[in-house]
Amino acid sequence: MGQRELDVVVIGAGAPGEVVAGRLGEAGLDVAVVEERLVGGECSFFACMPSKALLRPGELTAEARRVKGVRVGDLDVEVVLARRDEVVHDLDDSSMLPWLEERGVTLVRGHGRLDGERRVVVEGDVLTARRAVVVASGSFATIPPVAGLEDARPWTNVEATTAKRVPARLFVLGGGVVGVEMAQAWSWLGSRVTLAHRSERLIEREEPFASAHVEDALREAGVDVRLGTSATAVSRNGSVRVGLDDGDEVEADELLVAIGRTPRTADLGLETVGLEPGKHVEVDDSLRVPGVDWLYAVGDVNGRALLTHMGKYQARLAADAILGKDVRLRSDGAASPRVIFTDPQVGAVGLTLAAAEEAGVRARVVEVETSGNAGGSFVGKGAPGTARLVVDEDRGVVVGATITGAEIAEALHAATIAVVGEVPLDDLWHAVPAFPTRSELWLRLLEAYGL
Repeated sequence: MGQRELDVVVIGAGAPGEVVAGRLGEAGLDVAVVEERLVGGECSFFACMPSKALLRPGELTAEARRVKGVRVGDLDVEVVLARRDEVVHDLDDSSMLPWLEERGVTLVRGHGRLDGERRVVVEGDVLTARRAVVVASGSFATIPPVAGLEDARPWTNVEATTAKRVPARLFVLGGGVVGVEMAQAWSWLGSRVTLAHRSERLIEREEPFASAHVEDALREAGVDVRLGTSATAVSRNGSVRVGLDDGDEVEADELLVAIGRTPRTADLGLETVGLEPGKHVEVDDSLRVPGVDWLYAVGDVNGRALLTHMGKYQARLAADAILGKDVRLRSDGAASPRVIFTDPQVGAVGLTLAAAEEAGVRARVVEVETSGNAGGSFVGKGAPGTARLVVDEDRGVVVGATITGAEIAEALHAATIAVVGEVPLDDLWHAVPAFPTRSELWLRLLEAYGL
């Protein structure tokens, strides 16, 4: 390629990078997207999609057992893994390419690095951007400095979502979203799972009742959950041995590390534009890097909301900003909708009660049983579940919602609209839920509030 001048260069073709490139291409700009791994990124191949493919069979089985008259057999592990492989296209990204091509976006394979103002170097070739460069390089699993851990060849989300066999014994280090989802999935598939988490509760950023529901479900699935515990040393000699700070030692066949994410910026050339390598790329509410008017960052790399749908939302706004529109992030950080796809599922948006109180909100909580309505006779009957609203009493609007229960992920969007749209409670009262659906939980919540 040598040298080429374009309107916009995007570094990274994960979901956010694809979206910003595609939106700009549709607008008629000359755009190139640089990718050294798989087009579609972590979510398509090593995270959101394969993890849900692993979880769905067990989730369906659990729900079917709640319905009288339905016969439920054992999972066919070989078929489940084959279906997972189908979902991730056997780690072949060729099916992703037509979407970019249809929008006139040029794909450049290789490692892209910034090289001064508006310049990106890819394996010796130089791409110069007339309008903007967008960093969408994503993140990777953090490996903590535990003695012997790196040498023990631990799994990260990559191996945990693409493994071809079920380990007889799996040790999971970390009780966040990845940890609890993969612990339940592999337990359902036949692995004896031990999960250690340094906090006193799982998924501690969510409401305490959500943590309790997920913990109970994992224990019921046979997972040995150990809270308030950290790994101090790891060794591998065939099997893996994990020493814990309580003096115990656990032996497993595989070890999954799921303690967080690190931005993929160490070798991105940030120093050539006055930024610090290895750190998140800070952006303003138009996704532009302060002080560098031609540089944008979207997705995990900016650290604002490490969720695929939020990265895609940021990408749409960044594209509009590059096209000259006046944009501002309205849904970000704690306002981000999020779902944990365990059984029971956890859906949340906006602030938890603790976060609201910390922010100085005069908050009131109302909650009901998720399936405590007619719709619960048909879906999630007998399953644990709680729906909670956090209300700003001064403004009369919902600032946070958390729903746990069987198959509640699709119910979250109504809560997202209420929170992001700052819909007055009096208006929500007139949004009548259909009968008999579990959407009536909204009616029950508003009744509990006193409307």
